[in-house]
Amino acid sequence: MVGVHFETTDLMAVFGLIIGAATVAGAARKLRISPPILLVLVGLAVSYLPGVPDYTLNPEIILALFLPPLLYSAAWRSSSRGFRLNKRPILLMSVGYTLFSTVVVALVAYWLIPSMPLAAAFALGAIVAPPDAVAATAVGRELGMQRRYLQVLQGESLVNDATALTAYRAAVAAAAGGITLLEGGGIFVAAAGGGVVLGGLFGFLLRELRRRVSSAVLENTLNLVVPFAVYLAAESVHASGVLAVVITGLYLGNTATDTSPQARLQAESSWEVIDFVLESIVFALIGLQLPAVIAELEGQNVASVVWWSVAVLVVTIAGRFVWVFSTSYLIRALSPAVRARTPSPYWPTPTVSSWAGMRGVVSLAAAFALAHDFPARGLILWLTFVVVFGTLVIQGLTLPGLIRRLGVGGTDDMSDRLAEANAQHQAARAATDRLDTLVSSAPHPPSDQVVGLLRHYSEYRANSAWERLGGGLSHGGKETPGAAFRRLRQEMLQAQRETFMRLRNVGELDDEVMRDMVRELDLEETMLDRHGEDPEPNRPKPSSPAGTSPGSGAGADPTASPAAAADGTGSDQKS
Repeated sequence: MVGVHFETTDLMAVFGLIIGAATVAGAARKLRISPPILLVLVGLAVSYLPGVPDYTLNPEIILALFLPPLLYSAAWRSSSRGFRLNKRPILLMSVGYTLFSTVVVALVAYWLIPSMPLAAAFALGAIVAPPDAVAATAVGRELGMQRRYLQVLQGESLVNDATALTAYRAAVAAAAGGITLLEGGGIFVAAAGGGVVLGGLFGFLLRELRRRVSSAVLENTLNLVVPFAVYLAAESVHASGVLAVVITGLYLGNTATDTSPQARLQAESSWEVIDFVLESIVFALIGLQLPAVIAELEGQNVASVVWWSVAVLVVTIAGRFVWVFSTSYLIRALSPAVRARTPSPYWPTPTVSSWAGMRGVVSLAAAFALAHDFPARGLILWLTFVVVFGTLVIQGLTLPGLIRRLGVGGTDDMSDRLAEANAQHQAARAATDRLDTLVSSAPHPPSDQVVGLLRHYSEYRANSAWERLGGGLSHGGKETPGAAFRRLRQEMLQAQRETFMRLRNVGELDDEVMRDMVRELDLEETMLDRHGEDPEPNRPKPSSPAGTSPGSGAGADPTASPAAAADGTGSDQKS
């Protein structure tokens, strides 16, 4: 039997990292600062404090424990439709740009650094090639970048790690003298193809297995294991584990409606927490690596290292501009089909996309994974740290100002709400038709009160979507009926909660019973909060479909939800 022994100091170091990273990330959100940027800067400052443990990256842990769940969660939440619609720019960036950056950085490093062999230079190029879109998409989403460009950034981030890591392995093998760079290209194609095939196969099999699982808890336990199992299975046959995880996540996320509502709610909450913790840790780890990286530079000429660092960083940033603008305009000029399908982009958009090339922890993990006798390992580690830290801080801190300065925004928010309102209207009609069919065909029809409650609630849901387009205000600037209902109903729910707690405290209600009752109230209040998400104020209010004008008809007298009726508040339906 294998025994596992943990030192108390090791556990304290792990828990200290988790708590510290989560605290800094939470503070960044409150201060409206990009969490990755603040985490890196704080990590850098903390790395030289006395008594701070050694947090040198373990590449196996990063690549096998952190990367699979982060990629799977991002793929699971991604729009497969958006991925298909934007497959050309996504593939151009995730495959084309990653390989272009690998070659450009490799050639510059080989030309500048006399002690660096060509294969080692290609390893450096592959290591610093893949951008991490976490910081860029967070900033872009907050500042209103169009969804299409955010989807391209996200899609690029999902696939470029696979491209870069596969090219990295080929370059490392070439440096070791086992293969030529041309043979490495064959390995790249085989690994990528194998990852795609295995990802699709695993996705299909896991979907079939998921359909046969009736427990939401068991289903989400399986969901947590999937990224690790798929990654390890693909890597064991020398396929791309990263691509396999991404394809599996896209497939299962696109078919998530097969699962129960309870399973979907649990999955959303679970992955949100997991993403927050893992992303906080990995960005904090980037800043904490400086002492270990500097230790690898022993014996290097300082002036030369500074010159090489600046050159590699500049080439990495400039190379993205060259690729983005070339593919944005040159391909359109050469291809009539592309010109017919997509409009010519306004220059600020490719400028922002070019600047959104911050690197992340995958690059550092790949650099630390190099064998200790790898040619120019210490210099590659330093240059990787410079590129990761430089792009995160320089580009990350200036990206919000660039987006505002160039006015790169969109109308996605308004168009989304219009689409939602229209969809809610159609869904309400379908729900009412289904209700009428069920009532007319039932041998013992339900009471008129039950039917009226269901019909009224369906119309209320539809009208709430239209009301949100007006910022929760009617034409006269008054609070809409739906907004008033949500506000008053939330106060009523709080009164019910306080009553349950009072009864528990005096011994008239068991804790377990109280928790179940409070959970029902929490679910209803969550729905009220969802309906109460207001768009930007003072936007023009569109006309609604006939028969469902906001603030009139059924929407003017919204009823409580079925959950409210179930918890005994049916007499308080009207606000």
